[in-house]
Amino acid sequence: MKEKGNKMKWPKVTPSHGTSWYIKWSATITILVGAVLNSLELSPANFYFMLTGTGLWFIVGMLWFDRALITLNAVIFVIHFIGLVLHYSYR
Repeated sequence: MKEKGNKMKWPKVTPSHGTSWYIKWSATITILVGAVLNSLELSPANFYFMLTGTGLWFIVGMLWFDRALITLNAVIFVIHFIGLVLHYSYR
């Protein structure tokens, strides 16, 4: 953290405007759309958006060598995949 005048400035540690930057923002928007669809109970569209978003965040985790992102998004991807399979198995 750097002090600039009377304001504290937090240093940016993630890459910006590279491949991972575009993927992470696409993933974030996709997950937000999936969350909205989930709250509106619009299945199976919510599962597809969540699967895409978590898959993209998994890729970002791999690009950044970030085990927490890799683990979290791999597990969430599996959870949503199971939800999608269950959605179609009850029809």
